[in-house]
Amino acid sequence: MSKLKIAIQKSGRLNEDSMKILKDVGISIDNGKDQLKASAKNFPLEVFYLRNGDIPQYLKDGVVDVAIIGENVLVEKGQDITVAEKLGFSSCKVSVAIPKGKSYNSIKDLEGKRIATSYPNTVNQFLKDNNVKANLHIINGSVEIAPNIGLADAIVDIVSSGSTLFKNNLKEVEVILKSEAVLAVSPQISSENQAILNKLQFRLQSVLKARNSRYVLLNAPNNKVDDIINILPGMKSPTVLPLAEEGWSSLHSVINKNDFWEIIDELKDNGAEGILVCPIENMVL
Repeated sequence: MSKLKIAIQKSGRLNEDSMKILKDVGISIDNGKDQLKASAKNFPLEVFYLRNGDIPQYLKDGVVDVAIIGENVLVEKGQDITVAEKLGFSSCKVSVAIPKGKSYNSIKDLEGKRIATSYPNTVNQFLKDNNVKANLHIINGSVEIAPNIGLADAIVDIVSSGSTLFKNNLKEVEVILKSEAVLAVSPQISSENQAILNKLQFRLQSVLKARNSRYVLLNAPNNKVDDIINILPGMKSPTVLPLAEEGWSSLHSVINKNDFWEIIDELKDNGAEGILVCPIENMVL
């Protein structure tokens, strides 16, 4: 039986987040220490643990069928690779940073400056789009030290929390792009493995939808039910059940976690009581 070959970053936060979502979609993987390849026990899937920067080429060559990879890496090395799904984790930015003591008014301040980066294609496109000419110094790793040793006037690098910039006396002045983990697909994927990918995507979409939703249960007097139904979005419409106490009903629905507090406040203002909010493991729509 054919197996879907998936590439995952071999270490770091993206590796951890990728393994977690595979576990959440019910895929069990024997992941021994320092393994370069592992097979799933209960799904036709084979995992390849690779350097993040090498994954786009493996996708292009058809060595792997799909990959969980940072969007920023595809922008830099794999712009012709299709993104099947945005996964909503491992968020970061590719940003321009300069020494804290330097002034900065606009992108034009980069004209003629020396920029150190590990993302030359991304930076060159950014400069071209903004009609700015600068000198690039391509560095692999420890880009943030370049201004401190006199190698560059600015850097372009990944920013997550900003702590690395702070430690190196740098400040973020421009965001070139915002990135998150994505599921990328090889242009050479076979029809047989595409069918397996479709099953994997169905599971991923179920988990991702659940992560962004909350299940809400509440009690309300019957004369307030219509008002509360108008507040609750639901997947189709809220479930309404009579309580043992006459004149009261229980309402069940699903809300977006990003709208949580606004909706809860509105529910309370409209007579809802005993509001319970629960996480959802999966949502099959």
